[in-house]
Parts: sequence; C-alpha cells; structure tokens
Amino acid sequence: MTRRTGTEHGRLLYGCMGLGGGWDRTPYAAADIAHAQAAVEAALAAGITAFDHADIYRHGKSEAVFGEVLSRAPGLREDIVLQTKCAIRLPDGDRPGLYDLRASSIVRRVEESLTRLRTDVIDVLLLHRPDPLADPEEIAEAVASLHGQGLVRRFGVSNMGAAQIAHLQSHLDVPLVVNQLEMSLERRDWVEAGVLVNTPAAAANGFPLGTIEYCRANGVSLQAWGALARGRFTGPESTPAGELVRKLAARKDTTPETILLWWLRRHPAGIVPVIGTSRPERILACRDAVERDPLLSHEEWYELWVAARGAPLP
Repeated sequence: MTRRTGTEHGRLLYGCMGLGGGWDRTPYAAADIAHAQAAVEAALAAGITAFDHADIYRHGKSEAVFGEVLSRAPGLREDIVLQTKCAIRLPDGDRPGLYDLRASSIVRRVEESLTRLRTDVIDVLLLHRPDPLADPEEIAEAVASLHGQGLVRRFGVSNMGAAQIAHLQSHLDVPLVVNQLEMSLERRDWVEAGVLVNTPAAAANGFPLGTIEYCRANGVSLQAWGALARGRFTGPESTPAGELVRKLAARKDTTPETILLWWLRRHPAGIVPVIGTSRPERILACRDAVERDPLLSHEEWYELWVAARGAPLP
C-alpha cells in the first residue's frame, strides 16, 4: 500500500489519548503496550487507518506506546496517517498549565514526538490550543522549518474559530488543512449556533458563528473529538436520546455507536469523527461508520438532534 499523504484521513480517526497507562509520569509497562496493540489492531480491523495523538496524552506515554506498536509491526507506518498535536504544556510543580506556541517550543515538541512515535515524519501536526501570547510570524517560522526539513507534511489547528484560523493562515505559506473541535450529539453548540441566530439563546451558545462555514469554504477538514459523547447515549442509562439511538440502531441493523457517528457524518461539512475508546469491542462497534454511508434520513437526523437537546428547535 502506498504511504498516505496526510489529508486522506478516511471516514474515522482513532484517538489515542486512552493509551499508555495513567495520567502521571510513571513509566509505561508491558501491559500498556499490549493494551495499545489490541486497540490499534481493533481500529485497523474496523477499517480505520488514521491515528490521532497529542504530545501531552498520558504525559507522552500515548505516543511512546504507539511507537512500540509500530516498531513491532514492520510496514505498518507506510499504511497509516499519523497525526499529533502540540501547544499545551501540563502543570509542572508550581508552574500552572499553559499554552505555548513559541517557535522553539513547537519545534522541540515535534522532535520529541517523532522520537516517541519512532517515525521520521508526522503526516499532520495540529496546534492544539490558541496561545494568546503567540506571534503568528513566529509560528510561521516554525511551520516553515518543520515543513522544509520534511519533518511534518501537513498542518492544522484544534479548538480554533474562523477568525483565529484566518488570521493565522494569513501568515503561513502552507495551507491549514484541519480544524479539530469537540462535536457530538451531546456537544451540539457547533450546529446550534447556526439556528439560534436572532434568538435570545444565541448569546449563551458561545460557539464562534461562521467557523463551520469558513472551514467548508476554505478546504479545512473538520474533525470531531469526543464523537461518541463519552458513552452517554450508548450506556445503560435510559434517556430519550439514548432510547432513540438504540431504536435506530436496531432498525438499521447496526450499532448505537454507528448511529452517533452517522449523525456527525450526515452533516454536509464532511465531518471526520475521532473515536477515543480503548476497548476493542467498542472500536469494532464503529466498523459500519467506516464501511457504510450514513443511513439516516433528513427526519431521523433531526429527531436525534431534538431528542438530545430536550426541547424543540426555535
């Protein structure tokens, strides 16, 4: 198989935040590598060939155990898209957590990610959070250096609005190809922003109106983290939305997880969900979201939306 280019994410990404053991600096163990390998194998069996990381996940251990998995599977790196993020620095002693998009920090964190992932190139690098102190020209310097050295193929952002993306893009010579946002049937502010215009509820929504439209107009792929809503609609808890998800899954001969992912994929923005569960059986439950086009009618899509929001649309 030919190495993928970085924009070929497919229909789903596997989010690797759950791999690597605990959220501490305790070294990972053999059991953590086996856990990561089982998750990666399940993702591949489900047809997922794009993997999403961040340098902070499990204090770097998520990348490190993934690198161990790659080292044990010759040729696998050629068949997958590898994406990671930088910008967030976790608390350290008396220093609070912060965002850091200084050029030297970006370059250093990419080099550290490459080492942990045991690869010579990152297909897509996302700037994880906006840094209010960032100089866009300095970011451009780091991006140009990483791209010019062949260390990163493509670039994108995460958790940014349209104006922030446009401002940053105006300083870059390479296109920003991804914006990763929290989007799910539970986290609906991205879709509600467009229908709450000219209503009293608009001010409380908070999502930067126009972001989805900007990304669609400028070829920026939308990725949805938290796509399975942390199990809220697929667990044992009974809610009207969860009942509807299960009912539709039975009607469509698929899984509740697939219904949630289809709800995102049915949107015309071409949203690519990121699934973050590390349980192989739940990863495999997402297979239909890769193999089948969303089988949700216009009316069914709205039924899910209204059931989840618990109130009629304005």
